[in-house]
Amino acid sequence: MVPVMTDATRETGAASDDPWFINLVVCTVGSFTTIVAMTLLLPFLPLYVEEIGVTGHAAIVQWSGIAYGATFFTAALTAPLWGRLGDRYGRKLMLIRASLGMAVAMSLTGMAQTIGQLIAVRLLTGLLGGYASGSMILVAAQTPKARSAWALGVVSSGILAGNLVGPLIGGALPPLIGIRATFWLSGAAIFLSFLGTTFLIRERPRPPEARRAAPGGLWGRIPDKRPVVAMLATGLLLTFALTSIEPIITVYVALFAAPDAVTFVAGLAMSAGALGGVLSSPRIGRIADRVGPWTIVAGSLAAAAILLVPQAAVTASWQLIGLRFLMGAALGGLMPCIASVLRHSAPESVAGGLLGWSISAQYVGQVLGPLAGGFLGGHVGMRAVFLGTAVLMAAGAIANFALARVVRAAPR
Repeated sequence: MVPVMTDATRETGAASDDPWFINLVVCTVGSFTTIVAMTLLLPFLPLYVEEIGVTGHAAIVQWSGIAYGATFFTAALTAPLWGRLGDRYGRKLMLIRASLGMAVAMSLTGMAQTIGQLIAVRLLTGLLGGYASGSMILVAAQTPKARSAWALGVVSSGILAGNLVGPLIGGALPPLIGIRATFWLSGAAIFLSFLGTTFLIRERPRPPEARRAAPGGLWGRIPDKRPVVAMLATGLLLTFALTSIEPIITVYVALFAAPDAVTFVAGLAMSAGALGGVLSSPRIGRIADRVGPWTIVAGSLAAAAILLVPQAAVTASWQLIGLRFLMGAALGGLMPCIASVLRHSAPESVAGGLLGWSISAQYVGQVLGPLAGGFLGGHVGMRAVFLGTAVLMAAGAIANFALARVVRAAPR
């Protein structure tokens, strides 16, 4: 006899046949694997660009930046599409597509012979990818609401851990097995995630009406658009804040670190934020399940704004590393809380498309952050990057706090 999934058991996850926890484990491992593959090229990308024929320091730096950003450009364009298709045809199908597509794309990256081929394959990676964002969508939709913020925090930890471990692996493997073999090995690892996704994830059947286009489109199905707009802006602000120091971090560290330790300290400062997020994300998610995700969103933004101010006045390496760790811990709960607010702001039938737009907004922040940081750092001063970002985070905290009160007070 098959157990019946009632509304009560779906809320608590108590039914024995509910696969949400296995789905969570597979999605977290798969997200970690794919993010490692996407970020491991950071330490050696300029070397690879030089290996395939680009000469001159300026050209190598320029083409390395284009090659790295190409993936996020196509990913930002296609994330809403994959989310919408997942709403109609199933989220598991989108994860299968993404894992297999990325396995092929990463393997092809190791076969590039010219810079044009490398750019094309990096564009293809963003076009075919999206496993991590798809995992957030599937977990948000399949996990009982009472555990959703915690579960999304676990997936977020896997993503942040991938961002932390990827560059470390990328620095260690090429000297041992070569750059091309490193890409092929990462493709093989993603293929294992494809197998796990295909055979282990179980998704509840999509209702027949989900296959039809929603009347009025995605936005027409959202009763109150204010929380949605706020969370899209907050997602952009999150990645903006995390990436705004990337263009200046090495030069900034050189102001107070020993010359032979500049790159090492800069790497530690960048990794410290990711480590803080890895450690805090599930814990903040669990707190958000009790106090509400919107409270965490406003509090996290306020804490990050406060922590950014002393970063503009550090005089020692340990101070910057410690503050970046605390800031990463403060922001670690933002991604799952954003996804949780979005999930509860729209019908389940359009949740994937809405979360896809959220991922696109975050990719936009990942592009704008370094651009703004580089401009401010070059024309105003490096300390202005931290102070300017702090002002934006404080404004975001105030706006989210005020809007949360208005939405809660609105009649239902």
